[in-house]
Amino acid sequence: MKIEGLREVNDALGQLPKATGRNVMRRVAVRRLQPIADDMKAHAPIHLSELRESITVTTKKPKSRRKVSEVEAYAGPGRQPQAHLQEFGTSQHGPQPFARPAWDRGKHDLPSGLAADFWDEIKKAADRLARKTARLAAKG
Repeated sequence: MKIEGLREVNDALGQLPKATGRNVMRRVAVRRLQPIADDMKAHAPIHLSELRESITVTTKKPKSRRKVSEVEAYAGPGRQPQAHLQEFGTSQHGPQPFARPAWDRGKHDLPSGLAADFWDEIKKAADRLARKTARLAAKG
């Protein structure tokens, strides 16, 4: 899913240092994807505990572009070889989908409240920067 728009949010992120802007976007992405990951865990096959425990939310830096306006986030199982076998099935057993149904149930909730989440995180980051600047100024 690619979110475009939110011009004011993007402008506000541009006012922050690049690393801080990326961290804000990562925190919002993780917060928004966590319910989908939780749903995947709840519906993953019970007999494969290592698969269930590997389901997480993580962020990656895009390899080709490192702009402050781009962050990649992922919700799903880690490097578990049985994940796709459970999702799609094999010749020995039928599919036991857990990832796609979780995405289908949760994808519509992702955009709602996204701007509010961004503004909340931007405010927190700006407050942290102000405190840091004040501490450095006090030290002389």
